[in-house]
Amino acid sequence: MILSFSSSPAFFSGLMVVRAKNPVHSVSFSIPVFRETAGLLLLLGLDFSAMISPVVYIGAIAVSFLFVVMMLHILIAEIHEEVLRYFPVSGLIGLILWWEVGNVLIENETILPLLKTTLRKTHSLYMVYAGKERSWTNLETLGNLLYTYYSVWFLVPSLILLVAVIGAIVLTMHRMNKVKRQDVFRRNALDSRRRTMMRRTTT
Repeated sequence: MILSFSSSPAFFSGLMVVRAKNPVHSVSFSIPVFRETAGLLLLLGLDFSAMISPVVYIGAIAVSFLFVVMMLHILIAEIHEEVLRYFPVSGLIGLILWWEVGNVLIENETILPLLKTTLRKTHSLYMVYAGKERSWTNLETLGNLLYTYYSVWFLVPSLILLVAVIGAIVLTMHRMNKVKRQDVFRRNALDSRRRTMMRRTTT
């Protein structure tokens, strides 16, 4: 009951993120989504995830998105014209996400008794942590999993962030062909010629 009541503002804010046509309004509505998500994680007992979620998403991604919007000077009229063009792609991505969430819920052992199924799946990688769940905290368990079995997936986001930083730098660089530049070597050559001519005239 508490989880359902707490998730309703996040669901409403998520809808407003998609519905908002102004990018600034979309980012403003995304902040309550991250805040309510942190509250849900705290109710589920995931204290580290609840603490790191607002710091990463609100403090880094939302602010960086606002800076990108201000730097690129996105026109609102162009966004209004191209909104309908992305509906098929967004619908396909939404169906894929719903399919993945359904698979996770079916494979989760805590949801299986509610679905009245006899499906039981255990992963061999988690057998090492059997018996240590009570003595380890959430942060210790998460750290051991990230740096052992999921080390590759832990490094992939760093590469994605590197590409994003390079892309932001490339997008903000304005290259102009009609820029007045000075050739240093040619300027020095002209100055040397003028000096020699002035010396000849003086002599």
